[in-house]
Amino acid sequence: MARIAELVAYPLKSNDGVAVDRAELGPNGALRGDRSYALVEAGVDPHAASVGGDGGYVNGKREPAVHGLSASYELAGPTDATPTAVTLSRPARPEAGVDADERTFALPEDGDALAAWVGEYLGYAVDLVREPDGGLPDDRAAPGPTVASRATLETVASWFDEVSGAAEMRRRLRPNLVIDDCPAFWEDRLFADHGEAVRVSIGETELFGVNPCQRCVVPSRDPDTGEPIDGFRETFIRKRRETLPAWTESDRFDHDFRLMVNTVVPEAEWGSTLAVGDAVAIEGVEPEPDGGD
Repeated sequence: MARIAELVAYPLKSNDGVAVDRAELGPNGALRGDRSYALVEAGVDPHAASVGGDGGYVNGKREPAVHGLSASYELAGPTDATPTAVTLSRPARPEAGVDADERTFALPEDGDALAAWVGEYLGYAVDLVREPDGGLPDDRAAPGPTVASRATLETVASWFDEVSGAAEMRRRLRPNLVIDDCPAFWEDRLFADHGEAVRVSIGETELFGVNPCQRCVVPSRDPDTGEPIDGFRETFIRKRRETLPAWTESDRFDHDFRLMVNTVVPEAEWGSTLAVGDAVAIEGVEPEPDGGD
């Protein structure tokens, strides 16, 4: 039976993740603390801004220098990935007169100092914004944990000589739940047609798989340096088509640059806990619940 192999939260959106053994599902169904902080251009409203490359978020879609930042966290609790402190390191940027540096910021107290330090590195003003109730996900209609199998990560990594393996591909694709004991692209079973959703049980918790995630430029870039893989998108699309399982057929899968599944968590499940080792089972296809697209 399929099981959770890894639980990964990303407390600072577009920065490093942190693996946890257990995670509570917070408001709106995200892992508690996941993407609870984000960087945006100064003055941008994170709830109104698009997460796309021109939307005002300081993310890998629009700012390759983000990949140069690395982060480690102190977390609020064993099931709460809300960061109470973050240690950030940055490389030197001689063209901007910025030296390599590493600093620890208490959160939320040092938020303005963190924004000023990152802004100095990037060369323009940014704000650190916080959303404790559900975080700041890319897919606002399906803000539950994102899902991919370990076999998928291994297979996609094998398409690119520049990628060292599944661990690096996980950093590029950034799923919350990595599932083991299942085949490559198993997560494609977790979506159906528009108007439908796939009920999934994880331990004692249930959620709905809704849609396959549309990928962007971020997976093509080295997660530490931002160096792109030439022809990444073209190779990905060709190999995805060549390896597409029969079970992927769905009107939601409208092009081949999709991988990973976005989910919706019923309100009744908010506050429940997922854990590494939890069994994962597909319960069936149902009408799409409120919250999907």
